[in-house]
Amino acid sequence: MLDQETALSRLEELDRTYFLHPMGDLGAPPGTLPQVIFTSGRGAEVTDLRGRTYIDAMASLWNVNVGHGRAELADAASEQMRSLAYTSAYNGFGSPPAIELAAKLAELAPGDLEVTFFASGGAEANDTAYKLARLYWYVQGQPGRNTIVSRVRDYHGLTLGAMAATGIDLFKTQFQPVTPGFLHAPSPDPYRYEAANGESAGVHYARAVEQVILDAGPETVAAVVVEPVQGAGGVIVPPPDYFPQLRQVCDRHGVLLIADEVITGFGRTGRWFAQEHWGIQADLMIFAKGVTSGYLPLSGVVLSRHIHDVLRAIKGTLPHGFTYSGHATACAVGLRNLQVIEEEGLVERAAQLGERLLGGLRRLERHRIVGNVRGLGLMAGIELVCDSSTKERFGPEMRVAPRVAAKALEQGVIVRSLPLDVVGVCPPFVISEEQLDHVVEVLDRAVEEVAADV
Repeated sequence: MLDQETALSRLEELDRTYFLHPMGDLGAPPGTLPQVIFTSGRGAEVTDLRGRTYIDAMASLWNVNVGHGRAELADAASEQMRSLAYTSAYNGFGSPPAIELAAKLAELAPGDLEVTFFASGGAEANDTAYKLARLYWYVQGQPGRNTIVSRVRDYHGLTLGAMAATGIDLFKTQFQPVTPGFLHAPSPDPYRYEAANGESAGVHYARAVEQVILDAGPETVAAVVVEPVQGAGGVIVPPPDYFPQLRQVCDRHGVLLIADEVITGFGRTGRWFAQEHWGIQADLMIFAKGVTSGYLPLSGVVLSRHIHDVLRAIKGTLPHGFTYSGHATACAVGLRNLQVIEEEGLVERAAQLGERLLGGLRRLERHRIVGNVRGLGLMAGIELVCDSSTKERFGPEMRVAPRVAAKALEQGVIVRSLPLDVVGVCPPFVISEEQLDHVVEVLDRAVEEVAADV
């Protein structure tokens, strides 16, 4: 019988040999990367194979909103699996959990976003939204309206269609040719905007989207897709007048507006959905991650009543679907997860703790390499720069966010290094005030140590 250390080493070797990790460093020499294999979690903490506990200040991947180890979600999955784990949703088939969850989403979603198409992950849901937007115009006799406008620094996923919409070159350079039919407008980054002609940042960036539409020809554009808060692109919170202006731009040119709420949905920003902060409603809304708090894969697109009515004019088969659309067990877990969020007041808690998080992180702006701190609800970013007085960025070979994240990990706090040298923080809603304050303290020390070396 193997001793414990030998058994642990064997598992680590199997991981290195047989598991191709997403976003893994393929060029790293063996043994040079931190290898962390998690075995359990409770609340805002996770424990690794060797018994070390960490504060999960990224909610794993922006998604474990209700925290780890929720027995009620495991029970919901078990109960559903014992009765009906899965059945196809094709051709009118269905299950009670999928129907009930669709109805619950109609209750929670803004305005008349009422009808849900289910998928498994955020990229699948993005691809679905683009196809439904094109189908919307096709059935109205305008098949030429097929271009999707996204924005630089938006992240929409890494399937071929979602990758084309994603506005981060890092994820596309080595996968040419990129799927055609996608254009990109500037990121609505108010932190680097220099006012011109008295124009507000929100108006400026909304007009930038409009210019892309005009240059393409409005008669060729199906939809604009946006993250309400850009996540992997650096936690960019748009100017307050941006979305009202963008809604007007889309209406003026008859273009659909798609809100990608994969990260921001289900309370992450202190509202059920981020678009509520600006009093607007998209025509289609993409969701994933927080709908089950990551306990099972589930995503979807919620359509407005008008979009659904137009699509019904097909009077035939909807030529789109996935094997696991409306997966019964995933939907049962989603229903129970939303019940937990409501019963425990976690949307309100995310708003309150978000203020505490931002207040603490803003103390880091005293460091020379911190350009700014920004965020909304329990979603924050720390932008690192050569010098805070000039906001000049480090070159690609000198990125320091990975070093800050590595030092935080050494001290038992998990955060994420994002493109353009931003450290992302996105803890579970159930994190305690003490744990949140500890995250800030660790990041403060990590930034100070890195600043001393650059």
